[in-house]
Amino acid sequence: MEKNDHIFAYKTLFYVLLALLALTGITVGASFVDMGIFNVWAALGIASLKASLVLMIFMHLKYEGRALIISFLSTVFFLAIMIGFTFWDVGFR
Repeated sequence: MEKNDHIFAYKTLFYVLLALLALTGITVGASFVDMGIFNVWAALGIASLKASLVLMIFMHLKYEGRALIISFLSTVFFLAIMIGFTFWDVGFR
């Protein structure tokens, strides 16, 4: 039986940590900039990037099978649709 641990080097984990901290700083900085209706979209985009990093690296989704990855992507797709419907509903009241 082959052992398949998918252990990342500490250097890679450290760089991901730095990227997450940088993206958190960018999120805080973006909250002080008035971009009009794009404030929410910028925050959602940055949060999605941070979540993707955590899922791919720390939760090892990068090494999972196609079924799990397709399941995850379909969940994100339907969540985006539901958030879009919410924005649409609030925007046209």
